[in-house]
Amino acid sequence: MHALPVRRRLTSPSTVPIEQLQLTVMRRLDGLLAGDHAGLFPGHGTERGEARPYIPGDDPRHIDWAVTARTGDAHVRDTIADHELELWLVLDTSTSQAFGTGRSSKHELGWSAAGAFALLAGRGGNRVGAVTSGLDAAFIPARPGRAHVAVVLSALHSPPVEHDPGNLAGAINKVRLAAKRRGMVVVVSDFHGEPEWERPLRAISARHDLIAVQVADAREMELTDVGQIAVVDPETGRRRLVDTADASLRARYREAATRRQAILNARLAAAGADHLSLRTDRDWVVDLVRFVTSRRTRRQAARAGVRPLVRS
Repeated sequence: MHALPVRRRLTSPSTVPIEQLQLTVMRRLDGLLAGDHAGLFPGHGTERGEARPYIPGDDPRHIDWAVTARTGDAHVRDTIADHELELWLVLDTSTSQAFGTGRSSKHELGWSAAGAFALLAGRGGNRVGAVTSGLDAAFIPARPGRAHVAVVLSALHSPPVEHDPGNLAGAINKVRLAAKRRGMVVVVSDFHGEPEWERPLRAISARHDLIAVQVADAREMELTDVGQIAVVDPETGRRRLVDTADASLRARYREAATRRQAILNARLAAAGADHLSLRTDRDWVVDLVRFVTSRRTRRQAARAGVRPLVRS
């Protein structure tokens, strides 16, 4: 009889208290957003509103074909936003998330961002659910209430397990099947490896408001000259010696990282996701506020170009 392998957690749980994140959201984040989270949680709505002429930038999925056929001009029908939103969080907990050379690991950074979404949504009485992608994957059904948000934060904070490649595509598919009503889905990952997540993301964005939160570390974009070092693939355990004193190697690394980021940007855009990029060496609160402000500005600009409503 062979003993099952022991999967070792890479860090101790709850290294950052949930109370500290709550204070960050209430004091810093809410203060910078001035209490206006409309750019973050627009709400899809389920009640049909009035038809209006189509303008460039409108979602073609909202075209009202009956009105379009009757008038001869393309029309869309907006929906009235619900007061209650259903938010689903997908957190990548593969071993690569344990890496970090900045203020925190990628896992702590991703947990903080996911927690901020959960806390802001929960304060409005919205339903919050979550899924993790690791070997010890967690699934928390979407429910309202502060106590439930605390359960979500605690479950998501469990650190990555050694040699866990994760299954981000599988976690996204779980949400796709569980999310019965229109809402928002936030996927937090470094999006490394093969893009098996791309098709599930497209399926999610066809029905839900989708935000892809990329967590990254500065050393994944550029190497510094620290001589010869041993690097390890955290998900496979493979090791390799790298001479960071080699200027040409550092240049090739930087170019490859730039190409990889450009491809990722294009894939996330093609999947219909709003892309929020966070790094372990930057203030994630400031980056999140900039992202929310940008979303709000885009939506306000789109609304400013809307012509008078046409009743059907």
